[in-house]
Amino acid sequence: MPLAMNKDVFITCAVTGSGASQDRSHHVPRSPKQIADSAIAAAKAGAAVVHCHVRDPETGVPSRDLGMFREVTDRIRDSDTDVVLNLTAGMGGDIVFGDVENPMQLNKAATDMAGATERVAHVTECLPEICTLDCGTMNFAEADYVMTNTPGMLVAMGRMMTELGVKPEIEAFDTGHLWYAKQLVKDGVLDSPALVQLCMGVPWGAPDDLNTFMAMVNNVPDDWTFSAFGLGRNQMAYVAASVLAGGHVRVGLEDNLWLEKGVLAENWQLVERAGTIVENMGARVMEPAQVREKLGLVKRAPKG
Repeated sequence: MPLAMNKDVFITCAVTGSGASQDRSHHVPRSPKQIADSAIAAAKAGAAVVHCHVRDPETGVPSRDLGMFREVTDRIRDSDTDVVLNLTAGMGGDIVFGDVENPMQLNKAATDMAGATERVAHVTECLPEICTLDCGTMNFAEADYVMTNTPGMLVAMGRMMTELGVKPEIEAFDTGHLWYAKQLVKDGVLDSPALVQLCMGVPWGAPDDLNTFMAMVNNVPDDWTFSAFGLGRNQMAYVAASVLAGGHVRVGLEDNLWLEKGVLAENWQLVERAGTIVENMGARVMEPAQVREKLGLVKRAPKG
């Protein structure tokens, strides 16, 4: 298929993520204040959207604490920097099985399974413009860990998000996730046109070669909006690839810790570099207000 380069591109910054990266870089923000400050700096560097998880301030371990989500969103909203808020709803679907001879002896300390209402509670409380919906179950790199998102769970969570007026960002880690996302739209669970993040190179989902990437792109309906990212050293390559393929881009410390070999990055630096790539390709970096207009988002304050 011929290339249909995107000329108006929004940058998402994935600020901290849920991976065990907190001890690999001192730039990975932990506390709500650090996460909010890093998100604000990323916005000032050109990110129209900030995608936020929260972590235990002391250990850096990923958390689903509602109070910390509220503090992060309040701090960002109270700043003088406009940005579209995108909160994860991916936590609460983690199963870590026992060894291969005793799989049902779950690792209870690492397993975190929550109901649909609990998984969306912080979205209900904070009312961001966007929240994520991981559109399938998959093996991750760890031997016995499975990210679990059953069709029933996705229907329940998707309906809650739609009823709240929060735009789901479909996280597609493989082609089957896109297949099911289209079914959710067909069934009226999600509104169309939908928003999709193509997650490339996450073990063991879609590999980050360009043939697989274009297979993912070609499975996105023409009227949907897609963004994409690659991990680690391929993060900036995927900025260029996604723009060339007609999409938007995501960078940030959730996906890559390095500015260059031997140099740890900060979020704002990754955003700045992505913006330079986008503009050098002849495209324009979109402002938050333009993203809200494009995606039909409403900027709202939290309840009470």
